[in-house]
Amino acid sequence: MNKKHGKKVKLSKADRIFNTVNIIIMVLICLIIVYPLYYVLLASITDPVIVNSGKPLFYPEKPYFDGFKTTLQYKPLWTAYGNTILYTVVGTVISLIATIPAGYALSRKDLPGRRGLIFVFTFTMFFSGGIIPLFLTIKKLGIYNSIWAMVLPVAVSAYNLIVCRSFFESGIPQELLEASKVDGCSDFGFFFKIVIPLSSTIIAVMCLFYATAMWNQFFNALMYLQDDSKMPLQVVLRNLVLMNQANSMGSSGDAMIAKQKLAEQLKYCIVVVAAVPLMVVYPFVQKYFAKGVTIGSVKG
Repeated sequence: MNKKHGKKVKLSKADRIFNTVNIIIMVLICLIIVYPLYYVLLASITDPVIVNSGKPLFYPEKPYFDGFKTTLQYKPLWTAYGNTILYTVVGTVISLIATIPAGYALSRKDLPGRRGLIFVFTFTMFFSGGIIPLFLTIKKLGIYNSIWAMVLPVAVSAYNLIVCRSFFESGIPQELLEASKVDGCSDFGFFFKIVIPLSSTIIAVMCLFYATAMWNQFFNALMYLQDDSKMPLQVVLRNLVLMNQANSMGSSGDAMIAKQKLAEQLKYCIVVVAAVPLMVVYPFVQKYFAKGVTIGSVKG
């Protein structure tokens, strides 16, 4: 029964059935989404023999913490965490500085050559110069094996740029710009004093998109970084798995079994270690994420 204007409204039988079916479907969808995450968490603290048996896990039947002990005691892990945080923060800031103004500029219909610029940015979504030309460019610029090799090549995403442009087209009325110019506001003043304060939603969305991409960078690090001390988290975690797999192959008897169990569990521990920071941050920006993508996709 629902309350409307202080009165109780009795739901019809069809409404009750509809609500019940909706609840059941939503619960099933939540279970489908949550259980794999829960399974990985349980597998990271459960004996790999039980995990590899294929039975569903609902609780840690036989706790086994060697995976986390090995992961957390691996000294390069903490250096890699620091590197990844540095790359993520610096890369996200640079990406926002490059993407937000560009998205606003492309949303202005009085921008000379606007259609041509939009075509150029869109073209890069389907075609690129390739890995070798990009590698040679980074070498020529002198940023190989530095933080700039990690953040500059991915500073602007064409998709994110189009989302920003669509947001500004639909969310910043042209009349607002005209009114500000009547009051003597310049284009730069309008952007910094009016547009930016009204764009907290899309800025939060871009922060989430770029930070997630930077946090998960793997291939670029292998290509453009040389020193182990500069490697990000994803590369170091991958090296840890490979190292333990190699060690298990060179052992025999009980030692080999123990190392194989450790190598198997490390895969789940590494997923947890790599994903937890993003999962902690995501709930705080989720509302901006949903709203920003919806607004930004009104116009293509």
